[in-house]
Amino acid sequence: MEACTKRVRADLTQMKTLAFDVYGTLIDTNGVTEALAQHTSDPQSFARLWRAKQLEYSFRRGLMKRYVSFAECTRQALIYTAGYYAIDLNDAEQDALMDVYGKLPAFADVAPALADLRTLGYPTFAFSNGTAAAVRTLLEQADLASYFRQIISVEAVASFKPDPAVYAHFLTQAGSQAEDTYLISSNPFDVLGALSFGMQAIWIKRDPKAIFDPWGMEPVATLSDLTELPRVLKEH
Repeated sequence: MEACTKRVRADLTQMKTLAFDVYGTLIDTNGVTEALAQHTSDPQSFARLWRAKQLEYSFRRGLMKRYVSFAECTRQALIYTAGYYAIDLNDAEQDALMDVYGKLPAFADVAPALADLRTLGYPTFAFSNGTAAAVRTLLEQADLASYFRQIISVEAVASFKPDPAVYAHFLTQAGSQAEDTYLISSNPFDVLGALSFGMQAIWIKRDPKAIFDPWGMEPVATLSDLTELPRVLKEH
């Protein structure tokens, strides 16, 4: 029976490597709103702009070849957002908010989905714009680190998603082929970056109001949460 189970798992996972985006996909970046409520009456709006600027800065730095860590992009975006809302944050307050960002919670569906995928034998990797050290800390505090074979960060490439070099780096590190690798991300820019590079991609639509960019490329599947992932992978 055990041998039969192993064969079934091998059939399910043959040539499928799973690359999980971290921020916004596994980890809820809106988890910072409680801390922001100490500084603003509209923490949701502050958090949205902070996240948007964080990503914008990573895109711009990738294009300009002016790499700094994702944490530095996050801090600079925090400073910008505080200025936009005319909120005076001293260094200690900035540090406190950055510390919260390093301890954000996981979405509720993440651990059950990853546990199911581990049972089925899928090779899973965390694939992030964050540094390996920052992502490791984040996953460990969320009790998710044990589900991943490896954390693959963009820092070795000194660029950010969706730079094609970042996806090439992932494939090299994971020892996988583009057509057999599935990116799982809540970020449309990341999904499009992977598809453009020839990878498979699944969009996790965390926000019901989110719109996928109309670029003529579509993900393999669009899911409302990660618990649907094992089923979808079996079908493809």
